[in-house]
Amino acid sequence: MSHSKKSLEERIESSKGFLKENLNTVRAGRANPALLDKVTVSYYGTPTPLKQLANISVPEPRMLLISPFDPKAIADIEKGINEANIGINPANDGKVIRLAIPQLTEERRKELAKTVKGYGEDAKVAVRNLRREQVDALKKEQKDGEMTEDDLKTALDDCEKIIEKAIKSIDEIIKDKEQELLEV
Repeated sequence: MSHSKKSLEERIESSKGFLKENLNTVRAGRANPALLDKVTVSYYGTPTPLKQLANISVPEPRMLLISPFDPKAIADIEKGINEANIGINPANDGKVIRLAIPQLTEERRKELAKTVKGYGEDAKVAVRNLRREQVDALKKEQKDGEMTEDDLKTALDDCEKIIEKAIKSIDEIIKDKEQELLEV
């Protein structure tokens, strides 16, 4: 059986991982270093992930503190944050950069909730596509004589259970993120 349950589960995990990465970039009302995961800085002309250039900490619930390893890089880091369009203006005191996370307005919360739902739908579509690929592969294996009709039925049932579990899991991830957006 070339299209194993294990490979389906691994591909589903990968889809869920991608969903979580996307959700980390959605700014809720509290400070989360993952907000800066996609920020790159031109460091001596080389695009470099911010994480490699600075320590990012959360000294208080609504504040990110960025401490550059190389003090000379602070202006480049500030520029990288501004170019990343995360919607927060960095405050640079020459040694560290502070990002004060503003309160979310009701309107912004609704926009973000839509974004979160969209990411969730994308993840579900990806999982459903995996289901279709798996079903097609299993039917082909049965047609090619690699498995019996009964084996096919069992494999299709297993596939369906895995997909249902994945969809539930995605719904939970989305619900948690929506809750986070509602926290003040």
